[in-house]
Amino acid sequence: MVTRRVFISTLAGGLLAAPLGAGAQPTARKAPRIGVLGVTPSDPSLVEAFAQGLAGSGYVGGQDVTIEHRHAGGEPDRLPALAAELVRAPSDVLFARGAGALTAARNATSTIPIVAVDFESDPVAMGFAHNLARPGGNVTGVFLDVPELSGKQLQLLRDIMPTVSRVAVLGDPVLNAPQFRATDLAARNLAIQLQKLEVRAPADLSRALETARRADARAVILLSSPLVFVHRSEIASVAATKRLPAVSMFVEFAEAGGLMVYGPSLRDAFRRCGGYVARILRGARPADLPVERPEKFDLVINLRTAKALGLTIPPSLLQRADKVIE
Repeated sequence: MVTRRVFISTLAGGLLAAPLGAGAQPTARKAPRIGVLGVTPSDPSLVEAFAQGLAGSGYVGGQDVTIEHRHAGGEPDRLPALAAELVRAPSDVLFARGAGALTAARNATSTIPIVAVDFESDPVAMGFAHNLARPGGNVTGVFLDVPELSGKQLQLLRDIMPTVSRVAVLGDPVLNAPQFRATDLAARNLAIQLQKLEVRAPADLSRALETARRADARAVILLSSPLVFVHRSEIASVAATKRLPAVSMFVEFAEAGGLMVYGPSLRDAFRRCGGYVARILRGARPADLPVERPEKFDLVINLRTAKALGLTIPPSLLQRADKVIE
């Protein structure tokens, strides 16, 4: 288990407050404590984005904030014990990174506010919120309940590879069940045969990509999960070696060498969650903070990878792209 504390210092304005009266002594105040829980280690860029959200939302009231990080080392079964540990600390607010962490946090407490970033779950269907406008409980955050996103990714693959007829889809059969169903529907409409491959642990990634290659899949879609995000560089490298064009929803995947990305910004979601945590620390109730959705979806194409795979990206698609990596 890795434990890490991050301190966000008070701004100069707090330090330059009016002096205390004669003989007065400063009153020590306990720094608010934020417990951060995830199945995998916190990515530095996402930690920074979360901290920016805290600072940018005005949480500078003359106090430092302590952030306690816990991760399960890629083993979801460890999440309940880690969530209970953060509750006992005690934490003033919990920040859950991902669906598994949110479930563990919600099972550990019904009173401590929980802010979550979850790109796999429907918060209402899962019972985390009564509705999106007024969640009504102790959970809020940024959720992406758009399973048809993978269908859009399939269409983008068809735009690049007009004759593609077989595509492998990698994901967790439980976590990604809605995405699998949406991809199935899109594949039928496009007359593309899907090969569904289960990926539950890091060891499954290379094996699944090799299975896809042997089954003559012409491309790969990676459904969203913390596993895919953490191992994006490995996936991009193995996919390139096996000559498999690969698509994900994480911008960082294209930056790591994947062919294409279509999806929301995870960094933006973490920044917005930091803002929600700040608001809660200043007195807001999660029950009253609307569940937020990603506001923008980015198309990113790695032209270097496309050229290495012998693919020609249509000019019209390059013009639509938010970012082209050359």
